Amino acid sequence: MTSGMEPQGVVLETPLQTKRWGWLVVFTTTSTLLCCALPIALVSLGLGATVASLAANLPWLVTLSMYKGWVFAISGLLILTSAYAVFRPGRACPTDPHLAAACARADTWNQRLVGASACLWGIGFTAAYVLPLTI
Repeated sequence: MTSGMEPQGVVLETPLQTKRWGWLVVFTTTSTLLCCALPIALVSLGLGATVASLAANLPWLVTLSMYKGWVFAISGLLILTSAYAVFRPGRACPTDPHLAAACARADTWNQRLVGASACLWGIGFTAAYVLPLTI
């Protein structure tokens, strides 16, 4: 049943669903940085002992690095899915002024979050796959 307020055929996402996607995207893009970009940056700065200490104390970093192809593929797919959800055509905010203002603010923050996640993914991808080719 619909209240008659929303157009037929339009599925509105709840704030909880949107929040879950946002945190999932941030988590996966951060994992790409932790597995690949952070160790390279630390070694480049002469902090190789720090990387060895991190690998000894956080063994899941080694696992992430071993499966970095899957990590990058899954996180890239999630970022593309999120980008489609945020930038897809036909998105509309409610007509109520207060809800419309909140919707516009949420859209702005979602666009920033997806953009930042894509930048972090790009940095991790460059550190993991492009830089080793140039060295």
